[in-house]
Amino acid sequence: MQIPFNGLGLHLGNLPELSQAVYRSISAENPRGEKGKGGMSVEGLADGPARELGQGWKVRPCITLKGREVTDLADIQGPGVIQHIWITVDPAAWRRLVLRMYWDHEPTPSVETPLGDFFCNGWGVRCNVNSLPIAVNPAGGFNSYWEMPFREHARITIENLTPDPVPGFFYQIDYTLTTVPETMAYFHAQWRRSNPLAYMTDHTILDGVQGKGHYVGTYMAIGVNNDGWWGEGEVKFFIDGDTNFPTYCGTGTEDYFGGAWCFEHPRGQYGVYSTAFLGMPQVIQPDGLYRSTMRFGLYRWHIMDPIRFDKDLRATIQDLGWRSPFEGKGRYLPRQDDIATTAFWYQAEPHAPFPRLPDANYLEVI
Repeated sequence: MQIPFNGLGLHLGNLPELSQAVYRSISAENPRGEKGKGGMSVEGLADGPARELGQGWKVRPCITLKGREVTDLADIQGPGVIQHIWITVDPAAWRRLVLRMYWDHEPTPSVETPLGDFFCNGWGVRCNVNSLPIAVNPAGGFNSYWEMPFREHARITIENLTPDPVPGFFYQIDYTLTTVPETMAYFHAQWRRSNPLAYMTDHTILDGVQGKGHYVGTYMAIGVNNDGWWGEGEVKFFIDGDTNFPTYCGTGTEDYFGGAWCFEHPRGQYGVYSTAFLGMPQVIQPDGLYRSTMRFGLYRWHIMDPIRFDKDLRATIQDLGWRSPFEGKGRYLPRQDDIATTAFWYQAEPHAPFPRLPDANYLEVI
């Protein structure tokens, strides 16, 4: 019987189809994803609790990330596609750990973001997310369902930027070995921060992208530094040679993330929401002691409306609010907030090198 289905692009309609794709899974208990080699550890962080039970009884469910070191999480020979990633670790580590992904032996990463921001948790405070590609469940269970194809090789690393070790790093990477169509592009993600944003300037979400591809999502962590409403800024996408004016220009920050009218619901309160493609799942309020500012986490997935480009792409967002009325007339207020964004897109390789990621002090939530 011929089975042409490669096991990719899964949905309820094709889930019953047989496939020649081969399933594999990487974890601390099977770090190379080998067939029939899971749970064989005799030494690990849990060998104490397992001392009476022995091999096969959760001896190595997690690892410790050494200070100032890069740890390989996955080293996979292709062709194949990563279909699911699950990670959990203490929230204090979410901005000191950097997640990177490399496809087909490329010299620079296609994914480079702080761990928490990749999973829509940029503030080091646990927040549940109920979206299609990213799900975060109690308590701090990070899940990614972005399809990540590779043809020759995939490498995923995690770097601890600080000298202190990070214990209790749990992970699972589920992938399939299968044929990858020529038309499938490679997954990318890049993080940028403006803290604070310079006066009368736009925050750059993404720049320097070259090649053919499509933009699929934005996560933004914004900490506001002024009283009043903060979300009037327009999101703009400059596509294939756009210069001063973009092809895509939104009407305001809350509009881009799928909300309206300052996210107020009920009146005088922020309405937290998390849906398949859009959300503001996190609103952190001052506590009157050490937590001094309002902070928000928002996402917008362009899954049903990807922003396609042939040659290049640049994306920005304005930081704009309102001044107090002057002579009965409202006026915009250019703000200087703390804005960190993670951009997600697919493109044909090679990609342009990313800007250098700042050090741990700049990434830190302060």
